[in-house]
Amino acid sequence: MTFRARTALPTVALCLAASALAAQTAAQPSAVVEVTATRFPEDPAKVPASITVITARELADRGAMDLRSALALAAGVTIAPGGDGGPASSVPEFWGLKEFDAFLLVVDGVPWGGAFNPALSTLSLEGVERIEVQRGAAPVMYGATSFVGVIHIIRGVPADTQGLARLSLGAHGSGGAALALRLPSSGGWDSSLIADHDKQGFDDARTDFKRSHLLWRNRVQALDGVFRFDLEGTGVDQHPASPFPRVGKALTNLVPLDANHNPAGAFINDRRFTFTTGYDETLGDSTLWSTTLSLSRARQDVFRGFLIDVVATSPNAHGFRERVDLTDVYFDSHLTWTQQAGLKVVAGVDHLHGQGVGRGGDFDYVVNLDGSNPPPGTAHPNQAEIRIDDQRDFSGLYLFAQWQAAPRLVLDAGLRLTHTRETRQASTLDFASAVQERGTDSRTTTRLSGSAGATWTAWQSGEDRVNLFAGLRSTFKPAAVDFGLDSSPTILKPETATSYDLGVKTDLLGKRLGIELSTFLMDFKNLVVPQTVAGSPVLVNAGTERFQGAEFSAVYRCTPEVATRLAYSYHDTRFRDYQKDFGDGTLTQLAGKRLEMSPYHLGGLGFAYAPAKGLTATAEMNYIGAVLLNQRNTAPSGGYATFAASLGWRERTWELRLSGQNLTDRRKPISESELGDAQYYILPGRQLNASFRFRF
Repeated sequence: MTFRARTALPTVALCLAASALAAQTAAQPSAVVEVTATRFPEDPAKVPASITVITARELADRGAMDLRSALALAAGVTIAPGGDGGPASSVPEFWGLKEFDAFLLVVDGVPWGGAFNPALSTLSLEGVERIEVQRGAAPVMYGATSFVGVIHIIRGVPADTQGLARLSLGAHGSGGAALALRLPSSGGWDSSLIADHDKQGFDDARTDFKRSHLLWRNRVQALDGVFRFDLEGTGVDQHPASPFPRVGKALTNLVPLDANHNPAGAFINDRRFTFTTGYDETLGDSTLWSTTLSLSRARQDVFRGFLIDVVATSPNAHGFRERVDLTDVYFDSHLTWTQQAGLKVVAGVDHLHGQGVGRGGDFDYVVNLDGSNPPPGTAHPNQAEIRIDDQRDFSGLYLFAQWQAAPRLVLDAGLRLTHTRETRQASTLDFASAVQERGTDSRTTTRLSGSAGATWTAWQSGEDRVNLFAGLRSTFKPAAVDFGLDSSPTILKPETATSYDLGVKTDLLGKRLGIELSTFLMDFKNLVVPQTVAGSPVLVNAGTERFQGAEFSAVYRCTPEVATRLAYSYHDTRFRDYQKDFGDGTLTQLAGKRLEMSPYHLGGLGFAYAPAKGLTATAEMNYIGAVLLNQRNTAPSGGYATFAASLGWRERTWELRLSGQNLTDRRKPISESELGDAQYYILPGRQLNASFRFRF
C-alpha cells in the first residue's frame, strides 16, 4: 500500500467519527485571498503557482504557536527547528533545498531580514491574520528574492484586533505570556498593542532561549487614503546547542546525544528594532497608490564554540566571539490599476539597502566529549582580531499584469529590472605573528528577471471547479552574505535559476474539499554551499543543480468543526556539474549526486476537531524520508515519523489546551551546520505544553 493510501484511510475514519460528534450542518468556508503573488487580493485558485493560505482560525484550532507547527501540514515544506542561528531559529526546506537563506521571509509586505538573511529567530506569530506560503521563485514585486519559496506573515490591522491574554507552561522550565489590546481611538487614530514573552527549554540543561516582543500598530484616515506606522522591537537571548558530529558514514557514538561543547556561558543574543510607515491612497475608482518605508536596526552578539575533532586531546574545539550590526532600509512605491474589466496591473519601484559590520575574534580550546566541565570563556582570549564590512543595494523597476483573457482563462506576466551593487572589506590581525591581512571586493550586476503563467478553469459547477495552471520563472539574486569570522572578502557569483511548474487546483463539495497537485523543475546555477578550506568553514558557489518533483495536498472541512489536511511531496535534488576538493588535493565530480539533507519523501496528515464551545482535539503526523548526510552520498540516515497532539476545552471567552510535540521522542539529524565540517543539529526531544487563553 502506498504512503498516500495508508494515510488517506485514517483521515476518512477520523473525519467520519468526528462528524458524528459535530453538528450536522454544512460548512460555510469564508473567502480566502492571497496578496503575495499579486500585491492585490486574489483568489489563490486563479494564481499560476502553488500557494497555501493558513488562516488565523486554523492556527488557533491547531494551537500552532511557532513557524514549525504552523507549517507542519503545508505540502512541500518542512521546518527544521534550531540550526546555526540558535534554538530560537529554524532552517526551512522548500523544493528539496534546505538552507536558512534560500527562501524569502516577508512580514506585512516587508522583507524580514532586509538585504541580508531572514531574521527567523526574532519572528513572533502573535497577532497573525494569516500566513501565505508560495512555493517557487518570489514574485517580481520584491527586491529581495528567493528561488524556492516565500513565507509571508500578515498581521491584522488595529481595527480588527481583539483583546487576548495568554499564559503557557511547559517542560524544561518553558513558559510564556502574551497580551493583545486594541487601544482607545483618539483623533481618528486606530491603534493596537501586542506584547509577548516566551522561554523554551530543552533536554540539554545548557540549551534554551527567551524571546520578548512588542508591536505597536497605528492607522489614521488622511485625505483620500490611510497613513500607517508600526514600531516593533524584539529581543532574543539564546544559549545554543552543539551540532552532533559525524565520523565516517554515521553519527559518532563517542558523543552523548545532548552533549553541549560550547564554552561555559555561551550565548547568541539578538536585538531587532523596526520602524515601518506608509501611505495608501485611492486615486479615482480603480487605482491604488501604495508607498512603504521600513527602517531596521539589528545587532547580534555571539560567544560560542564547536568540536573540530572527536578526540580528547587539546585543542579539539574552536570558539569565537563576534558582534554583528545590521542596518536595513526598504522602500517600495507602486500603483495598482483595475480600470479595465478583467485587467489588473501593478507597476512600481523599490530599493533595498543593507549595511553590515562584523567584529570579533576566535580561539582554540579543549572540551570533554560528553560536554561536562566546559571551560569558561575568560580562560581563552581571542587569538586574532577580525572585521568584516559589507554594503549591498538592490534597486528595481517592476511591472506585473493579470488579464482575464476569456471567461475561463487567466494570464499573468511579470518583468523586473534589478540593479545590484555590493562592496565588501575584510581584515584579520593575528596576534601571535602580528601579521595583518586585508582584502576588498565589489560586484555590480544589472539584470532582467520575469515570470509568465496561465490558469484555465477546465470545469465548473456552482462553487465547484477544476483549475489547471502552468508557470515559468527566471530570477537571480546576489549570493548570501557570510559574516562568519573565517569568511573571505571575495563576493561570490550571483545565484540564478529558471523554473517551470504545472498543476491542478480543485474546489469541490461546495468548497469544503480543496485539492492541489503540482510538478516542478528548476535548473539552478551558482548555488551557495558550505565547504571546509584549510580546516575552516567557508561559502562557495557550487556549479549547477537540478531540482524536480511533485507535491500533493488536500484539505477537507467535514463540518464547521472538523478539518483534515493531507500532504505529500516527492523531491529529487541533484548536482549536475560541481567539482569539489574534499581535502585530498584532488577534485571530485559530484554530477548525479543528491544534495545532502534533502529527502525524497515528505508527508503530513492532520486532524482538528475545534467547535466554538466544548472539547477540542488535534492529531498530526509528519514523515521525513531518508536523507544522505554528505555530498558524496556515502552517509545515509533513515526516514522517520513524528507525532503531535493536543486536547483542550473552549468556552466563549476562554480556552485551555494541553499539547505535545514529537511525542515519540525521535532524535534524528535535521539540518547541517555551516560552522563545522560534518556536524548536524538533532531534532529536539519530546515537548509538552499547557496554555490558557482569555478573550475580551
